[in-house]
Amino acid sequence: MKPSIPKGTRDFSPVEVAKRKYIFNTIQKVFETYAFQPIETPSFENSSTLMGKYGEEGDRLIFKILNSGDYLSKVDDNLLQGKNSLKVTGKISEKALRYDLTVPFARYVVQHQNDIVFPFKRYQMQPVWRADRPQKGRFREFYQCDADVVGSKSLWQEVEFVQLYDNVFTELGLNETVIKINNRKILSGIAEIIGAKDKLIDFTVALDKLDKIGAEGVTKEMMAKGISEIALEKVKPLFDFTGTNQEKIDKLKLMLANSEEGMQGVEELEFVAQKIEKLGLQTSELEIDVTLARGLNYYTGAIFEVKAKNVKLGSIGGGGRYDDLTGIFGLKNISGIGISFGLDRIYLVLEELGLFKQVELPKPEVMFVNFGEEEAFYCLQAIKKLRENGIKSELFPDATKLKKQMNYANKREIPFVVLVGEKEVNENIFTLKSMESGKQTECNIDDLIRLLTI
Repeated sequence: MKPSIPKGTRDFSPVEVAKRKYIFNTIQKVFETYAFQPIETPSFENSSTLMGKYGEEGDRLIFKILNSGDYLSKVDDNLLQGKNSLKVTGKISEKALRYDLTVPFARYVVQHQNDIVFPFKRYQMQPVWRADRPQKGRFREFYQCDADVVGSKSLWQEVEFVQLYDNVFTELGLNETVIKINNRKILSGIAEIIGAKDKLIDFTVALDKLDKIGAEGVTKEMMAKGISEIALEKVKPLFDFTGTNQEKIDKLKLMLANSEEGMQGVEELEFVAQKIEKLGLQTSELEIDVTLARGLNYYTGAIFEVKAKNVKLGSIGGGGRYDDLTGIFGLKNISGIGISFGLDRIYLVLEELGLFKQVELPKPEVMFVNFGEEEAFYCLQAIKKLRENGIKSELFPDATKLKKQMNYANKREIPFVVLVGEKEVNENIFTLKSMESGKQTECNIDDLIRLLTI
């Protein structure tokens, strides 16, 4: 049977790896320009660290890892016969693959709190796993590139993250991006004034799907969750909430005048929007979107989502403010805010729009032709010196036909080859050939190093 890989995963060719590395390097450079420090966490965590942090929908998408050994031996027979998978899972699986980088980061902060200087600015670029249904731009294994600040409630962080998004996408040449922003306090305020405060999660999860299922679909979902028709009538203005950012803020002030929490959210949103308006963005556009909710339960303030214009693909970035994420691990009152870049979707957007710059694949600057054992050993002595001087070099491994060796050099786009026969060995010289011009030059090892470093 032909080998295959699991659905939702991919192999990457040398060209694809080089393109992905270009995105990684661009994001990393901007992260470090904004003074973020790198950390890494394990690919899997204790289940107790992850479960219950992403809402019911998120918990279902977490990949569980079976315990080592005979994992069923300690499970009660009655439990097995009851066929309750949730109860059985708790007995046979104590670890899980990470779903995102934020919850592991919160665990890291709590575990290493005595070694961290607050506010702590960290970035992290590692793979995550979700048992989602694979489709275009959605994979079961994918990379996230996150930046977070913990230990500060300052709204200047929100302003800087908008600038950081703009900076990265400008560097990548992706000049048609919309950075959407909302505030969970506004959503809580809306739920409060329509009398659905007790159904905040159901309300926000449904509202977040507006661009996917439309106003009718959102209305049906909210009704199915027990949100009344009177409440839905009050929500309708949100389905067509247009105007400039300031006009939207003014409408929200009227709508949420009787909600203290809602008004606080509006003030925070106005601060960020006005500061960005004055500072200016390079190529992106900041847009207030009151239907933006994002499904994760831990957001408490600003929420972000980034989309590329003219490309039918989901978000290429997202994030938000979480006031007490570390509290779930026992460290209270540590506010944080973070954003994430979806590397795989960014790749697809750059590919679709033809925005990848010419990506150089790793290759030698010179290849030594192999004419036999004695010549090969002579070549390897020279290659050793070239590599010590930082010159990428290789010896063709087989003493095969010259045409085959030259074809290899052509296909790898190697600019120079070195020919070493009996004459070169006897005279302690090398014949350097330019693959572009065909010109051949006889030289000693010092000249060879000099010619290859020009």
